[in-house]
Amino acid sequence: MPSLTVENYLKVILQIELQSGQPSVSTGQIAAALDVSPGTVTSMQKTLADAGLANYRPYEGVSLTAAGRVIALRMVRRHRLIELFLVQTLDLSWDQVHEEAENMEHAVSDVLIDRIDHYLGHPEFDPHGDPIPSADGELRGAEQETRPLANCPAGTVIRWARVLNQDPDFLRFLSDTGIEIGNDATVLSNRREAGIIELRINEQPISIGHSAAEQLLVELLPVTAGVSQ
Repeated sequence: MPSLTVENYLKVILQIELQSGQPSVSTGQIAAALDVSPGTVTSMQKTLADAGLANYRPYEGVSLTAAGRVIALRMVRRHRLIELFLVQTLDLSWDQVHEEAENMEHAVSDVLIDRIDHYLGHPEFDPHGDPIPSADGELRGAEQETRPLANCPAGTVIRWARVLNQDPDFLRFLSDTGIEIGNDATVLSNRREAGIIELRINEQPISIGHSAAEQLLVELLPVTAGVSQ
């Protein structure tokens, strides 16, 4: 069985790959995600390569082998299902569940994870809108068409689909503004020169900076769709 550290590295590599759409992940990206030094990452990348779990090319990046991807998908599946389970059954907020899932994902069995999946009705997305892998490694919901809020012009009707920045403070800010995955909103203006997007959410106008809007993925809805305005 791979160690906890190996599992964490494989999971992070896969998450960065899925988010960036790039075939390989840089040392710097992994170091930033895990808050460790680049030298530590380089050493682990060599360890993963020696174990047949990753392909490592100095100065080019790292990619997962088929064996490494299987483990990574299993860890992502565990993490996201646990997050959703904690939100739906224990009423934890979406800014509280990441750390709890980090602690639990290495200890639970695949049997328990499958039972949680069945209990939740085989969900496609976790509380932050991230797709949940199925037991056979398929990313359910990965075909969902989204775009960053920052790219939406005035008059666009949107549905919140995914949050890329899952820092607890950022998630609490989103909650305070009324942003919730699955809910709708209308873009009132997109002032690129000022770096501000104005929206209408639950009858209330709010403003979001472009840096935050880049971290919010949305689905586009027909303008006639019913939303809270």
